[in-house]
Amino acid sequence: MMASSYNAKDEDGHITVSGPGGGALRSKKPENTAFKQQRLPAWQPILTAGTVLPAFFIIGLIFIPIGIGLYVTSNNIKEFESNVFMYYGLSNFYQNHRRYVKSRDDSQLNGDIESLKKPSKECEPYARHDNKPIAPCGAIANSMFNDTLELFYNDPNGTKIQIPLTATGIAWWTDKHVKFKNPGVNNPNLTAVFQGTTKPVNWRRPVYELDSDASNNGFINEDFIVWMRTAALPTFRKLYRIINKTNNNMVPTLPRGNYTLEVVYNYPVRSFEGRKRMILSTISWMGGKNPFLGIAYITVGSVCFFLGVVLLIIHHKCGNRNNSADISN
Repeated sequence: MMASSYNAKDEDGHITVSGPGGGALRSKKPENTAFKQQRLPAWQPILTAGTVLPAFFIIGLIFIPIGIGLYVTSNNIKEFESNVFMYYGLSNFYQNHRRYVKSRDDSQLNGDIESLKKPSKECEPYARHDNKPIAPCGAIANSMFNDTLELFYNDPNGTKIQIPLTATGIAWWTDKHVKFKNPGVNNPNLTAVFQGTTKPVNWRRPVYELDSDASNNGFINEDFIVWMRTAALPTFRKLYRIINKTNNNMVPTLPRGNYTLEVVYNYPVRSFEGRKRMILSTISWMGGKNPFLGIAYITVGSVCFFLGVVLLIIHHKCGNRNNSADISN
């Protein structure tokens, strides 16, 4: 058996290996360049009292006022000014589960005919039922919230007045006009378009019967679109309806008094130990009522300011003693 021999290095730093057949093979050693040999110039930040302490105080002084402003704005949101937004809320419902989030077919929801007939494998086990493709397919669509909420004002004279609820404008414009489309957009007969498909297992009626209004029916139904935008936390709220303000700005949208909420109970929550709720709220420049963001800013700012004071005391006592300004020591 013939042994291989090694030749000298070439200009790039490679080693050439001569084999039994006279062939030359290069070794796997990286080229002798500054990048591949990690000889590029580098910069390493050195944490000193002169850089760390001002950063802590600046963050604290910026975050605390912003947090207070957000918190006060959130608490000042009332339910009788401007338009009133009606939300439904669910607790202990994990829409952020990885398998749940992936269980949809975006091509089908965008009106693709082939995806309507052959749903994506990501929709399994909610892709087909009774040997028919499900439209819309997937676990998200199958678990859509379908309770019906109606709000009534109890007039002091004993009259029960129904509050008009607007179902349009509750979904994002980009969702309704870009991401979601009905198959065969030029065909107004959705019954014919969805022929050969079946409704999701947990639905009471097919997707083309969600609304009598053609502009809010099928995949472009706004209740459906709102549900398909999954929530990040297990306790969440989704916009259900809008109560438009009156023409007279001096009259509140919802006058003071007693109200009755009538719920057609279709959506069970006991199986996952959840809870349902209804929320009435207006919005401000920062959105709906949500004190979390303001509290988060105040907390982060306060912690940074506190750490800045502690480190300043430590530096004042220990830094001069060691005759060094380097707080990392």
